[in-house]
Amino acid sequence: MKKYWLVKQEPEAYSWNDFVRDGLTKWTGVRNFQARNNLRAMRKGDAVLFYHSVSDKAVIGIAQVTREAFPDPTAEEGDWSAVELKPAKALRKPVTLEQIKAEPKLRGIVLLRNSRLSVQPLGKAEFELICRL
Repeated sequence: MKKYWLVKQEPEAYSWNDFVRDGLTKWTGVRNFQARNNLRAMRKGDAVLFYHSVSDKAVIGIAQVTREAFPDPTAEEGDWSAVELKPAKALRKPVTLEQIKAEPKLRGIVLLRNSRLSVQPLGKAEFELICRL
């Protein structure tokens, strides 16, 4: 069964435009156990919202998992994982954090409860609602 996710990235480090230019990326460098476990739960074909954190604070586009969890090649020690993602499409208009906060049906999402978590699960209804905003 398809799952839904949100990944966060500072656009100054790796933006949606960088991602589209590359066409594919290994989602590496995650050093939080909860986020790592979320990476490990991702399956090929899962849908992923790409969120610009820190400066823009908005969902910019939709990506897809193309490769399930594998050992993170950037990890010098520890048991860390990465996945491979490809961009699917940009949202017509970015969905800001303020829009998400203003939507009562999204009050329970991880982005609003644990804003520092870089890889987060979403329900299908939440994913679709954010895309409609």
